[in-house]
Amino acid sequence: MTTGIDFEGARIYAIPMRARFRGITVREGMLLEGPAGWGEFCPFSDYDDTVSAGWLSTTIEQCAIGWPPAVRDRIPINCTVPAVGPERAYEITANSGCRTAKIKVADHPESLPEDLARVEAVRAALGRDGAIRVDANGVWDTDTAVSHIRQLDKAAGGLEYVEQPCRTIEELAIVRRAVEVRIAADESIRRADDPLRVAVAGAADVAVIKCTPLGGVRRSLRVAEAAGLPCVVSSALETSVGLAAQVALAAALPELDFACGLGTLSLFESDLVSGPGSLRAVDGFLPVPRTPPAPDPSLLATYELVEPEQAGWWRDRLARVRAVHGADRSG
Repeated sequence: MTTGIDFEGARIYAIPMRARFRGITVREGMLLEGPAGWGEFCPFSDYDDTVSAGWLSTTIEQCAIGWPPAVRDRIPINCTVPAVGPERAYEITANSGCRTAKIKVADHPESLPEDLARVEAVRAALGRDGAIRVDANGVWDTDTAVSHIRQLDKAAGGLEYVEQPCRTIEELAIVRRAVEVRIAADESIRRADDPLRVAVAGAADVAVIKCTPLGGVRRSLRVAEAAGLPCVVSSALETSVGLAAQVALAAALPELDFACGLGTLSLFESDLVSGPGSLRAVDGFLPVPRTPPAPDPSLLATYELVEPEQAGWWRDRLARVRAVHGADRSG
């Protein structure tokens, strides 16, 4: 259902990041308005049109349909610590108000000493009762994963879990058998040919669910049920407009045993939403919005991407992905 969505009037944004994250220093995307409110379309530039069609499904659900009922009114979150030095890692954690921290590791092949120092700094900021999780984004082989996880677990004084240490389900299963730390699957679920059928239960202890690339809140709830594991909802690096869909998913899950990775606005120079609608954590929790947040016109004007070539690239991309999305749904 796309009736009433103003595709032609989509607004394109470009917001600088406070630190390099996922290899980018500027986050770009599009905001669209429909009868149910605003939605966000922001697949990363290296994602092809077929993959990006899932992101468009989430946008359409938010703009035209809305979300299923919530079963909680606030979401516990972790702070996110990018690949920064230990002093900055300590500062981010100490100022976050969160009792759980997710730390990016394996930023480059020789990163282990930096990763250990970052983990130790976060532990110092959290104290002994805080939870630490690390995310390797699937770059390790199994031997490296086992070795590094053991060292990171020691430096942390105990890790809550390690997210996607290796690329494949088979590798995750090998690592899970070799270490005493929980393993969480992220890319293995959302990049599977069929996320509803991926056999992740024997390879992981936790399922990381990202609503935005999976195609919306309702589909993500089915993926979470099919995974059969405790779930963590995590951001795909959106502004408050898109982040609200992730919060809606976390709010609708029947059970939520872990803090969620939804505190990513701290990585942005600015949000596009102001006031109470901006989804910034208070004391480690995010409120569940009743309606999709709307962009502040002045912020949207400040961060609107107006460079003709790049703006044209985004509009061409949206048109292509709409065609793919329509073909997928009609077939």
